Amino acid sequence: MAALLLTFLLGIGNFALHKAVLESRHPLLSRMPSLVLGGRASLLAEFIVLLGALLLVGNGYSGWSLAYLGYTGFNALAAWLILTRRI
Repeated sequence: MAALLLTFLLGIGNFALHKAVLESRHPLLSRMPSLVLGGRASLLAEFIVLLGALLLVGNGYSGWSLAYLGYTGFNALAAWLILTRRI
């Protein structure tokens, strides 16, 4: 149960980071192919990753919670680099 809660809370953090990056108007975003539906397609992809992790953790594969923690760590690093304009 704790792994499921951890994964869910990490998912909330990922969505917050993702939304902040999309709203940052960073020049890097303008170089990417057009944001489909204003970035909603990337948020949908984020949701699918979270849903997959939650389903796996909920079915007893608690190691996926640690994998999602690593994924969140990479997302946090990338968001920090973008939001602080280090990239």
